[in-house]
Amino acid sequence: MGTPRLSSTPLPGIGVRYDLTTREQRRLSVVAHRDGGRTLSAYRTDDPDACALSVRLSAGESAALIDALMPAHHSPNLLSTTELGLVAERIELSSVSHWNGRVLGETRMRTETGASIVAVLRRAEAIPSPTPDFRLAGGDTLIVIGTREGVETAATILGRERAQCTRPRRS
Repeated sequence: MGTPRLSSTPLPGIGVRYDLTTREQRRLSVVAHRDGGRTLSAYRTDDPDACALSVRLSAGESAALIDALMPAHHSPNLLSTTELGLVAERIELSSVSHWNGRVLGETRMRTETGASIVAVLRRAEAIPSPTPDFRLAGGDTLIVIGTREGVETAATILGRERAQCTRPRRS
């Protein structure tokens, strides 16, 4: 029985391609694009150079697929937990979020929840220790650390959508 082999190839201006050859000699590849998206490709068994399937995934779709491949006891966005009762979780900020375009300090996250936003992932960039004047943007993934309850409350606050303005109907 063969062992799976994984190799990576830098793709200048694009990202990185990861190639996996399974123990059954099946070939899969993932191109990790600089914008956070992924392209998943599977190759034919009778011709390992012929692509049988290629799917472009957004960063959110990629995260959902990763969660599906993880063990059942894994919480989808849970990064880690400690004996001290702290958890670290990824929370994606929606483009329709109330906080899109606002500064981090306006969330009053630490004051309201006791949880801290310790980093922001934006496209292919990581911003560690964002300051209160850091401007949030839809699509950002926030790394939040705190108690389970604090992180869940933070997710609720960050999930708040922008108020919709409605115009009165003309008669």
